[in-house]
Amino acid sequence: MSNEAEKLGRNLKRIRKEKGVSQGEVASAFGMDKAFISNIENGKTNPTLATIAKLAKAVGVPIEELMK
Repeated sequence: MSNEAEKLGRNLKRIRKEKGVSQGEVASAFGMDKAFISNIENGKTNPTLATIAKLAKAVGVPIEELMK
């Protein structure tokens, strides 16, 4: 997968852990499967911009925070 997808995954995982939120909680807020969140965090999938926006909302950060 691309470097950008891996960077997004690392940032999502870091932010999620800093906030004390589980993958399951993000998945529930997002309306998706926990395995999908895991694949994003591991850089195994390249989510759409709409998905990135939903993830940012689910963990309470701006999109830019996930992408930096």
